[in-house]
Amino acid sequence: MAVKMDVKGAIEQMERGEQDTALSALRSYNTEMTHCFTFSNEDALDRQLLGGLVLGFLDRELQPSCQLACLETIRILSRDKLCLEPFITLPAMSTLARYAGIAVVSSAAPPDSQPAEGQGEDGGGKGAAQVSSEEVKEVSPPPENSDQEVIAESLKSISNILLHNETGQGVAADLQLIKGLAERLQQCYDPNWIHEVRFFDLRITFLLTALRVDVRAQLVRELHGISLLGNQLDATLGLCWPDTLEAARGGSEDVPPEQLPPLSRQQTELAIEILKILFTVTFDASRRQVDEEEMAEYRHLAAMLRHCLMSRADGEERTDEFHSHTVNLLGNLPLPCLDVLLVPKVQPGSIEYMGVNVDAVDMLLEFMEKTLDRVRRSGANGHKLKETLLPVLNLLTESARIHRETRKFLRSKVLPPLRDVTNRPEVGSALRNKLVRIMTSIDTDVKDCAAEFLFVLCKESVSRFVKYTGYGNAAGLLAARGLLRGGRDSGVYSEDEESDTEEYTEAKAHINPITGVVQEEQPNPMEGMTEEQKEYEAMKLVRMFDRLSRTNFIQPMQLGMDGKMSEISPGDLHNLVHNPLFQPEEPAHSDSEEENE
Repeated sequence: MAVKMDVKGAIEQMERGEQDTALSALRSYNTEMTHCFTFSNEDALDRQLLGGLVLGFLDRELQPSCQLACLETIRILSRDKLCLEPFITLPAMSTLARYAGIAVVSSAAPPDSQPAEGQGEDGGGKGAAQVSSEEVKEVSPPPENSDQEVIAESLKSISNILLHNETGQGVAADLQLIKGLAERLQQCYDPNWIHEVRFFDLRITFLLTALRVDVRAQLVRELHGISLLGNQLDATLGLCWPDTLEAARGGSEDVPPEQLPPLSRQQTELAIEILKILFTVTFDASRRQVDEEEMAEYRHLAAMLRHCLMSRADGEERTDEFHSHTVNLLGNLPLPCLDVLLVPKVQPGSIEYMGVNVDAVDMLLEFMEKTLDRVRRSGANGHKLKETLLPVLNLLTESARIHRETRKFLRSKVLPPLRDVTNRPEVGSALRNKLVRIMTSIDTDVKDCAAEFLFVLCKESVSRFVKYTGYGNAAGLLAARGLLRGGRDSGVYSEDEESDTEEYTEAKAHINPITGVVQEEQPNPMEGMTEEQKEYEAMKLVRMFDRLSRTNFIQPMQLGMDGKMSEISPGDLHNLVHNPLFQPEEPAHSDSEEENE
């Protein structure tokens, strides 16, 4: 029966310095704490002491079983972000890197490095000063026959440290950990590495690039990160290339995507980590000039991402997660690369539109609708809606803006010829109805993005946009664009004509442009009034606006000649109220109305 071991007992056994005694104590402690992720503050100092003792043991010649037990203990202790002090020094990080098989740079005093993202110039404070004064010897990776369980445990500890501690992130950058990781990532086609080693190599690369701007730049520029990670994705998915920009699963080139077996859990996990790293290192690719070599890399990457969109993972939830990361990365690529989504030849079973294969665009549209439905069913808050919906909406919008075939296909699916003129645009289960509904979301980013997507599908024509959404729903975008007076925005589109359906043509004269539907005729509230009475009612309304504006309850606005709304100043409103040209004599039957307003 295993003996329970608390931290004080483990320290007592470790201080004896005997390897067998330490191994037994650490195994018992690890078994006791393996599922512990929250720690009390009472024994925090004891845990730090234990961490220091374990690191000291790792500098000795140990049996593989004792190495593994020591690293398991460090993994458990490094879950506690308040007790990382023993692990964030240069010697400690170098020791962990050595056991992880990662080569690091020799440095007596690390060079000045860029602080972590969101960190001040003095970044690590006292901890950083302490780190910079310590001496480190050059560390080489262990021999090829090293125990990969030991490597994996060390990688997990490094991952915990980077996740929780800025000083640890800075030390990893000073040690050039990314270079050693890149060297091993180049071995992506080597089948001898176990899944955990490959996964945590990628996880640490993601943490470093996400948290350190300098490491991100180093991976892209110095270590050719786009190509390196592209090869990693290629190897993970087992791709072959029937054509320059057409990827397929190796050995299944002629099998339609929907008939391919799903990716394994391990393949999906690795692919998602790769996509996350690529997202962090390409975040500015669509906003800067790229040269021909970079553009070729991005187009090659886009072809792999198209394959990702058409692939399934093990289970619907994991497939959605896989596709979500794929969409996020596609949104980072330079816009001219998006034509790669339409490159593959039309195959039996694929969707053809205007002579091109639009399977990938149809998959994006399906993913967007699933996201809309999932968010609505779960009652997710605005942040969740923004996080999941905006990337795919932006991607479809920009694709439709620059590729005519994509826009026309999307419009045929989202805005088919209008036949239903009896229900409001936001009522119903069609995709158009769902998008119009979120045009009135309280989240301005979400509603603006949905409106922009529909506006682009309407070729930025105000009349067509109002036709499909109603003027009330469209007003926000039109006001922001200065298009409340109508017209067309500056986008460049083909001049094909839209033919109205018979149902729409017959009802057009009776459609209320504000709501976008046919409404029953309402009685005229001014019927039977004289012109003087009508003018009096109008001026009474103006005076009511005047009083509300004086108390700052409302801000009256007017539509300018530029199509934008502007404020009506109190002086202008006062002049309007008191303009003698518009002061009719009050009708005799209305004497008491103003007093009772």
